[in-house]
Amino acid sequence: MTKDETDVLAAYEKMQQAMIDKDLAIMRHLVSEDKKFTHMSGKKQTREQFFGEIMDGTLNYYRSDIRNPRITVNGDRARLEADVTLTAKVYGMSGSWTLNTNTDFERISGEWIQTGSDR
Repeated sequence: MTKDETDVLAAYEKMQQAMIDKDLAIMRHLVSEDKKFTHMSGKKQTREQFFGEIMDGTLNYYRSDIRNPRITVNGDRARLEADVTLTAKVYGMSGSWTLNTNTDFERISGEWIQTGSDR
């Protein structure tokens, strides 16, 4: 992996850990205000709606395993595609789910920040 690809993966891993730790300051730092999240059910949320459900215990993440990361970098934009297995309790249901994840990033002031919408 190139340095940029490694940095994008590290930014994604840091966000996953912030979700597990319920660290709102780090989550807000790593995600742009206009980011939209799409749950496996198809439910879409704004950044603040998603973070609110993490903080109030509606969404509880316990572990994140990232497999087969594929990262493409084009200047100050990047995309991470990976299979991510989340161990969680979400909306009252506990389990582990493997999701095909596509996340866009933009390099802002030297840091890779999640932007756009998950697809």
